[in-house]
Amino acid sequence: MSSYINKEIKPFNAKAYQAGDFFDVSDADLKGKWSVVFFYPADFTFVCPTELGDLADNYEEFKKLGVEIYSVSTDTHFTHKAWHDSSETIGKIQFPMIGDPTGTITRNFDVMIEEEGIAERGTFVIDPEGKIQIVEINAGGIGRDAQDLLRKIKAAQYVAAHPGEVCPAKWQEGEATLAPSLDLVGKI
Repeated sequence: MSSYINKEIKPFNAKAYQAGDFFDVSDADLKGKWSVVFFYPADFTFVCPTELGDLADNYEEFKKLGVEIYSVSTDTHFTHKAWHDSSETIGKIQFPMIGDPTGTITRNFDVMIEEEGIAERGTFVIDPEGKIQIVEINAGGIGRDAQDLLRKIKAAQYVAAHPGEVCPAKWQEGEATLAPSLDLVGKI
């Protein structure tokens, strides 16, 4: 996988399910705000509902940061609705659930497992210009953590708003940042 950092997302058009409605979504909808594109292997599975439930439990925090979450699997938008209606955990989801049955979006982000027709556990944070700022891909059996994703988004937003500053490891909102310079070389 070549680096996706600072690359603009590729065009796509898809159908999504959200809060009882089906609607069209495209790459244009991700621009103008911070977005998370959260790929997962399949509806009605095991690790996936724990991750999506964690995002749902933290969705208000993402919204406070001006971030929209888009979950994506190669299931259809109809399957997303059926899962939403039948699972207590998935029923909490208020963010868009994009159906990608053709695999176009999944391939655009290079997270398609071709022999299975499903997505890797890929997380992509996209800035308001439509450029990818964070990429994380986990093996199928390893779930992701919404709190850590929030921390990374806060760091990405801070760096975007404060050119010349960077966030060190484990940085939390309000903590000191670094201003890279010759004075810091060998002192950290």
